[in-house]
Amino acid sequence: MAKTKQKADLSTEEKIKEAARKVFTQKGYAATRTRDIAEEAGINLALLNYYFRSKEKLFEMVIMEKMQLLLGKVGPIIMEESTSIEEKVERVAAHYIDTLVANPDIPLFVLGEIKNNPGKFANLVKTKTNITNSALFRQLAERRPDVDPLHFIFNMLGLVIFPFIGKPLIQLITGLEPAKAIVLMNERKKLIKTWFIALLDAP
Repeated sequence: MAKTKQKADLSTEEKIKEAARKVFTQKGYAATRTRDIAEEAGINLALLNYYFRSKEKLFEMVIMEKMQLLLGKVGPIIMEESTSIEEKVERVAAHYIDTLVANPDIPLFVLGEIKNNPGKFANLVKTKTNITNSALFRQLAERRPDVDPLHFIFNMLGLVIFPFIGKPLIQLITGLEPAKAIVLMNERKKLIKTWFIALLDAP
């Protein structure tokens, strides 16, 4: 009996979490009500409040999951002393593209929350990696002491993330099919390294 109840509890909790992921992603934090999440999960509001006492707690869970997907593997890559800039860029590009192909909602969701409530977002998202203290940042500074390394970081993020942010517009003006878009994104894993190094070595 106890095991059956535990399975039921886990099932209900997971339904709430999945509903929260969906509703927050679609509506954002401000426009989401706990009632919306309860309805999406197919439960009553009292039951949702039993598991999660506030909308904020649910949002914190969702945003931290999204950020872990985005940043969880990037920190160790850029901190590695033994790998070259080229290797780091290729691995970061592959991680981001694989993650965003599987989770295309992440960039617009995260950017929307940063815009709507930067204070809340900053308090929730605290990464252990300071990019300016990373091996990659130092390598960039040594390779091109005449250019602030942040310019290269901005370029790398733009090359990786913009196609996903701009995807609706790109599909609208080019007629790009979803399957072809995935092919192009996978091709970018290698191309981004080529483009990035060309930018890095440009006179």
